[in-house]
Amino acid sequence: MVTPRSIPSPPPEWAVFDVWIFQIHTYAICILLGIVVAILLTSRRLTKRGAEPGVVIDVALWAVPLGIIAARLWHVFTHPGDYFGGDRTIGDTLWGIIQIWEGGNAIFGSLVGGAVGVWIGCRLTGLRFWSFADALAPGLLLAQAIGRLGNWFNHELFGQPTDLPWGLEIESTNPAFPAGLAPGTLFHPTFLYEMLWNIFGAVLLLLIEREWRLQWGKLFALYLVWYGLGRIWFESIRVDPSEVILGLRINVWGAILAVVLGLVIFLVQRRRHTGIEPSPYVPGREWGRDEDQVESVYTAEDFEQDREDVAAVPAGASATSAGSAGNSARR
Repeated sequence: MVTPRSIPSPPPEWAVFDVWIFQIHTYAICILLGIVVAILLTSRRLTKRGAEPGVVIDVALWAVPLGIIAARLWHVFTHPGDYFGGDRTIGDTLWGIIQIWEGGNAIFGSLVGGAVGVWIGCRLTGLRFWSFADALAPGLLLAQAIGRLGNWFNHELFGQPTDLPWGLEIESTNPAFPAGLAPGTLFHPTFLYEMLWNIFGAVLLLLIEREWRLQWGKLFALYLVWYGLGRIWFESIRVDPSEVILGLRINVWGAILAVVLGLVIFLVQRRRHTGIEPSPYVPGREWGRDEDQVESVYTAEDFEQDREDVAAVPAGASATSAGSAGNSARR
């Protein structure tokens, strides 16, 4: 059995292809596919809890755009040298920021923007914010795993050099190829590490939820801890340029913050909520409440009167006449 020497990067032409007059970027397809998977899984989980089928779309309409915008802005402001200064004009800077299809979206930014969008969507639909967050957690990990494929197609965000048999091939002409290294040097495939970590994490969250029935935001808290712990390592071995604060890449600080925030949410929610959530909706906003139904203006006595009127009609007379007489008597 032959052991593969390395993991090849895909041909550059796989990163973008033409459909009629449009250029389709594989990176964007990976992101969109991940979003679809997260929406479908979250919808299924919410519906099983008693939420209205399809209500996740109402929340996603806020969460997805705000998540994408915040993800881009986080990347831009943590890589200012790529977008500001030098001989760039204001137009160059703005166009560079808009070119999201070229890569450069920070997951920590998407979490912040997406959380704001979820909060808005939940306020409008009556869903509990933490119920939605718990339903989303496994799907979010799967979405992030699928999205990492986009980095592979873009030949970006790889790790330090390695001689392991699963080292990633990167062409020496790549702008991110570290100076001074020999052509043919292999690198840690951080995209693959994070994919596997996230997929395993999604399965683990589902098993933990089934065993301990974690609710009230506790499952989402574990998501933050799991993802943050993995990202601390993945980010630490990457070689792409990044702002450094106190000796750590800025996204390492973001990962540390995610772990701390997850632990705080878990401990606080564990203390505040020990029982089972009564509903994925806040009180008074439940889907299908009786008071939301239209009540008939007729009563049981009205229908009893109709039967008496029909019985009193002589043979040969129309039932319509009887009904009309009964209605007239009630006016």
